[in-house]
Amino acid sequence: MHALYFSRSVIPYLRGVDKEQWLTRHTFYKHIGIYGFRTKVLGEVTALPQSSLEIAESLEQLRWLENGYKIGVGISDVETIGIDTPEDLARAEEFLKNLK
Repeated sequence: MHALYFSRSVIPYLRGVDKEQWLTRHTFYKHIGIYGFRTKVLGEVTALPQSSLEIAESLEQLRWLENGYKIGVGISDVETIGIDTPEDLARAEEFLKNLK
């Protein structure tokens, strides 16, 4: 129950399998970020330079992993909307309105 990697792309890539068949051949997970950490650890990680994978994927979690920190993970069946842009926020607000 610890993360191995994070990506903005699908992982794993199913070599030799048509994309239309991927969901029938493997279980894929979507990342929902809920962070909890000790102040000391946050200070340590933010003092580190950006890692090469963090820069490539634009995902700060990779700095943690590349420097030996563990990130615990869990599995949920709750659907969410990621919010990275103003457009994402508008989509999330509409999603929440439709839940009622």
